[in-house]
Amino acid sequence: QVQPVESGGGFVQPGGSLRLSCAASGRTFDRYSVAWFRQAPGTERDFVAAIRLADRNTRYGDSLKGRFTISTDSAKNAVYLQMNSLRPEDTASYYCAAHAGGVIYGMMGVPRQYEYWGQGTQVTVSS
Repeated sequence: QVQPVESGGGFVQPGGSLRLSCAASGRTFDRYSVAWFRQAPGTERDFVAAIRLADRNTRYGDSLKGRFTISTDSAKNAVYLQMNSLRPEDTASYYCAAHAGGVIYGMMGVPRQYEYWGQGTQVTVSS
């Protein structure tokens, strides 16, 4: 069992960058699938990106690939979300979620595929 712990959120101006981290408290993410979701007040939780640690296959939410990059370190202790060219509409709470096993590509963006969730980290993009 793993407990995702997010960090790295904060306040940034439009056009800026942030790097979020999701640490695997208590173990590594080896053979897990890990995803980032985000939720702004009054909206549904949206899929951002996911990575399957066994083969490092990735998937991104619509229109986010090219600005956001999901990755992991060599020891699979953490999963990162590099966010560039941030826009005000990227403002949200960002949540890390994990599944013990491989999630198929077509289901990577489905929240119910992930049984372990972090508490979230706030990202605010504003001038």
